[in-house]
Formats: sequence, C-alpha cells, structure tokens
Amino acid sequence: MTSLEKVEKVLNHIKSCSPGQDEFYQAVHEVLYSLLPLLKEDSRYFDYNILHRIVMPERTIIFRVTWLDDNGKIQTNLGYRVQFSSTLGPFKGGLRFHPSVNLGIIKFLGFEQIFKNSLTGLGIGGGKGGSNFDPKGKSENEIMKFCQAFMSELYRHIGKHTDIPAGDIGVGSKEIGYLFGEYKKINNEFDGILTGKGVNWGGSKGRKEATGYGSVYFAENWLNANEDSIKDKICAVSGSGNVATYTIEKLYDMGAKPVTCSDSKGTIYHKAGIDLATLKAVKEINKQSLEAYAVLHPDSKYIPTSAYPKDGHAVWHIPCDVAFPSATQNELTLVDAKALVKNGCKLINEGANMPTTPEALEFIQQNDILFSPGKAANAGGVATSQLEMSQNASMEQWSFEEVDIKLRQIMRNIFNIAYDTAKEFDHAGDLITGANIAGFRKVADSMIEQGAV
Repeated sequence: MTSLEKVEKVLNHIKSCSPGQDEFYQAVHEVLYSLLPLLKEDSRYFDYNILHRIVMPERTIIFRVTWLDDNGKIQTNLGYRVQFSSTLGPFKGGLRFHPSVNLGIIKFLGFEQIFKNSLTGLGIGGGKGGSNFDPKGKSENEIMKFCQAFMSELYRHIGKHTDIPAGDIGVGSKEIGYLFGEYKKINNEFDGILTGKGVNWGGSKGRKEATGYGSVYFAENWLNANEDSIKDKICAVSGSGNVATYTIEKLYDMGAKPVTCSDSKGTIYHKAGIDLATLKAVKEINKQSLEAYAVLHPDSKYIPTSAYPKDGHAVWHIPCDVAFPSATQNELTLVDAKALVKNGCKLINEGANMPTTPEALEFIQQNDILFSPGKAANAGGVATSQLEMSQNASMEQWSFEEVDIKLRQIMRNIFNIAYDTAKEFDHAGDLITGANIAGFRKVADSMIEQGAV
C-alpha cells in the first residue's frame, strides 16, 4: 500500500467515525495530504500507527450546562472540552462561546492546536473547548451565571499540569475572570489555571494584543524573505474582535494602512484608513454593529451582508496588497480568492483558524500568491499564553516590552522553521507544507519515544 493510499485509509476512517464533523474532516484532510513528502521518506509514522493515533483525541468531554437567566428561567447549553494531545505538555487551547459551536468545530480547532502549539517551540499540547452559549444579547449577570455553571463542570477536567484553557471567540478577559473566580472558589486555590487573566491577578501584559501583533510580525517575516516589507502596504482585514483590532493597530505601527474591518452584519471600507479609536469604541466599549462606525465616519462605506458578492465576502473584493482573514473559519471562498488575485494581492496571512476554504486555497496556490497558514501566522496568542504560564509559575509579571520582544522572536522562529522545512522537502515557498510537517514531526517523534499511549 502506498503512502497516499494509507493516508486515504485514515481519512475514510475519520469520515466513518466522525459523521457530520465537516470542519474537523477538512482540517485533517489538509494536514495529512501535506505530510506526504515526509511520509514517503519515513515509514516509522506508519509503523507506529501515528496517523490513526494523532487524529483521535486523548479525551473528549461533553457536558450539560444549566443556568438561571434574569427571569429566573432555567436555560441549558452544551459544554465541550476536547483534550487532543498532551505529547509535548499539558493540553492548551481556548474556550469558544458561540451558537455555531458543536463537536466538529471544537475537534477541528483542537486538532489544529496540536501543530500550532508544536510550532511555538514551547512545552504545550493541544486542546480546545467551549459552548453553544451566545453571549450576545445577554446581561452581565447572565454571562456570569453561565460562566460559573460552565466551570462547575469543567473544573473536574483541568489543572495547571493537565489542561490550561484560554479565551477565544466570545470569551474575553471578562468571561475568563468569571471562570477563574468560580474555579478558585471550588478548589480553594489561586492557580494559573486559565490564561488571558486580568493583569492585576496573574495575567500577562500583551496577551490581548498577541494574536494580532504576531500575525503582522509573521507577515513581515514572509515579505522580508521576498525582499519586501509591510511598510506602505494597503491591507484588508476581516473581523473586528481582538485579532482584527490588534492586527490593525500593529499594521499602523509598522507603517501599513488597513482599510477594512467586518462583523456578522457587514463590512466597513475606509479608504483613508480604519480609525482605530472609533473601532475600539464601537466594538469594545459600546458593543455596537459596525453600522455605527459608518455614521461616525461618513467618508467610509458600509456594506451590509445582503450586498455581499454571491458566495463571497465584501472585504476580499476591495483592492489590497495584503489580506488578513481574521474572523472565523471558511470566510475566504473561491470567489474571494479570484478577486484577490485579480486585484494584485501579494500575500494572504491567516489570522483566524482555517479561514480559507479548500477550493480557495487550491486557487491561491496555483496563482503563486504568498500564503501564511493560520497554525503558523496566528500562533502568537497561544505563545503568549504560555509566557503567562511562565510568569505565573515564577510569580512575576514582565513588562509589555519584554513580552513583545519574546513574541517577535517566537514568530520569527515559527516562520523560519516553516520556511526551512518547506525547502527541506523541495516545497520552497509552500508554508502550508512546511508548517504542517514541522509541527507534526516534533509531535510524532515524541509519540514514538513515549510508547503506545
């Protein structure tokens, strides 16, 4: 049986035992096919059954979350924690609160997290969790009640040497605070059990900014390798959460001009450049739709989702030099990729997890646009989470500048290992292959060394 046939056998197994988990299957499909250059050279990964083992979580936890709303009615949601791989260290990955959350989403995110965390060079395994709870439209009291109920079950399955969750979509410093408070109450311990904490009680300076900043640092490294720079580039950014906001902030800091942002209702195109202060006020403080941004800046254009191109997203149809998909999975389609190529985009740098559809990715690769896969480009957030863990362990708090210096170096190292690994396997310039092989090889070799566990 050839390496390709063995990979397809694993994929067929995933399809049969994980029905309906399309995002998970998509993530596994992308990774396993990109590993073929390695698998053809080293049969150990088949001999030790690594592929079948690495696509199966070590543990999958699904639980009921019951909480009281402001009307005294009992509400029920599902909670998840998928502990995928502890080969390199304790499980590490965020919690996502969003109505779209299901087991397939959490497994896809947890699977990607294995290789992302491996690429950081830090001692952390891969996991992910969350709930289909929707924080939007909920009162502060309801969010607190839900977080406390969620942690009243999750606490059984986490620990500072076992599993250290963080935030993700719908889980910011406020939610982390409520979760941490409940964990501390139940366990009577002040542990660094969560990352993304407030800076007054164990959090790391720079954590909020880390994913967005790191994404821009990665893009700069990729452009530098091609004798170019982010300076003076027109940039399209999707999203308006932490990743997008701090991508925009760092782009300005490095001399670029971000001209877009988006939310679930529409897109802002501001040719003069996104006003960062207004964006933060609208989204972080007032929790409004981006329509409010357009009211405050009449020279900007608001594009509602109803006016989006068929099967596309308006952000990617605005001319740009660099695209930063920073919202959610599968947000950049084939229609969008064709628009980016037509408009002369030089680099697509994934700030979100798997934001590019397989069809779009294939088209991008055929048209020689530089591409930064999310597991490499957006690893700055989890890397800084591990820096927070280090500070907690030593009972220290580093300055913002210290954290930022370490983040820059980590992103440079991630780029270098992905770039060099791609060249090693005669795929120069293909950072998808480079990142996947580099991340996988470290985990797989360690699995072999640790035996049949």
